[in-house]
Amino acid sequence: MGLRRPRDTVARWIALTIMAAMLTALLLNGLFNTLAGVWARPPLVETGLMERLATITRMLDAAPVSQRQSLAIAASDETFSARWLAHHEEADLPVLDDPDFRDGAPILHRLLQRPTARIEAYEPADWPAHRNDRRYALLISLSDGSWAMFSVPTRSWGLEEWLRNLIVLGLVVLSTAVVALVATRHLARPLERFAQGARRFGTDFKAPPIPVEGPQELRQAILAFNGMQAQLRNFLLDRTQMLAAISHDLRAPLTRMRLRGEFIDDVEQQSRLFRDVDEMQTMVTSALDFFRDDARFEPATAFDLAQLLHTVVDDFKDAGATVAFSGPGRLVYVGRPVGIKRMLVNLVENAIKYGREPGVRLRRTSEQVEIRVQDRGPGIPEEHHDAVFAPFFRLEGSRNKSTGGVGLGLSVARATVLEHGGTLTLRNRRGGGLEVRVVLPLGLPSRP
Repeated sequence: MGLRRPRDTVARWIALTIMAAMLTALLLNGLFNTLAGVWARPPLVETGLMERLATITRMLDAAPVSQRQSLAIAASDETFSARWLAHHEEADLPVLDDPDFRDGAPILHRLLQRPTARIEAYEPADWPAHRNDRRYALLISLSDGSWAMFSVPTRSWGLEEWLRNLIVLGLVVLSTAVVALVATRHLARPLERFAQGARRFGTDFKAPPIPVEGPQELRQAILAFNGMQAQLRNFLLDRTQMLAAISHDLRAPLTRMRLRGEFIDDVEQQSRLFRDVDEMQTMVTSALDFFRDDARFEPATAFDLAQLLHTVVDDFKDAGATVAFSGPGRLVYVGRPVGIKRMLVNLVENAIKYGREPGVRLRRTSEQVEIRVQDRGPGIPEEHHDAVFAPFFRLEGSRNKSTGGVGLGLSVARATVLEHGGTLTLRNRRGGGLEVRVVLPLGLPSRP
């Protein structure tokens, strides 16, 4: 027994969309041409008009030959013009194999009460293309062999042929666009939700699984993504538990080393050992904080980024460091406030620790938020602008471990910015100093 093929697939929707668009375009084109044809064709078979033509014909047949032409001219109006012809050749009509008026002849025969009367009908298409007097013409023979001719002007929509063709083309494009829009909405909605769910997971590890919907190919992709999301979440939880165990196992021998150092009589050696133990303890604690980083599990929420920056600046001011700030008084941003604050504290702390005149600038555009943290110090050589983001990388000179860092501040800051979909770059300022530019995109999707 063969496997049942799924019906709701992208390939099938594309094929159905093309077929529906073609059929709709043909239907509208046919409807327009039919309406145009009905409008352009005079209603010769309408009862009222046929009765008038029959009445005028009977009057001409009964009138003397000398009065027939004047009677015909008097009977003419804006609907048709009438003429009396002594001979058929005077009509100057095109030569046709079968000019019979099949639709209206039975009606006229009954109204004229002359079943043998000859009736001929001509349309504008029967005339040669070079003639300018193409029209609808109806000829009815009289009892003496003369003719009554009725001419009806060609109806039109009042539009040139190229404009009518343009209307047809517009109807085709419109129908195709409507059908394509209906079909693509069926495909685009689940695809948009899939993209939003993927972006949300990039900023929130606790984001729920993406609803499985849409065509078969997209459902398979969503199932694979949800499986990967669950595996990554389990991996992060396992890593956190493993690092907690490492933290406990590493701190115990460091504590024993410090206790044993108390029994060293040489004060200088004892001091060196304690410094090494303290440095190792700081590196272990910082590394565990970096890899564990509970802020990454914080859900994204809307908060006032400008107020958060004011809080950071005021905290440093209370600690005795003056940090200049310029920017709007309020700026609502959707993100993880704890992670953002930690990133800002790291950058401002670096500006205070390694330079002078620290300052922060906040600016918003229609699509992004820009934060610039500046200082007046030695800066960072351009060849190290990428290397300083590596964990535990430390520059010699002014930016080294003697200032109290272990080389994780910029790594943590950039990780936070990247998780929000932004960028963090460095630039040396003219006149000395470093500028850290953080760009965060707006419109970060929040959790449903």
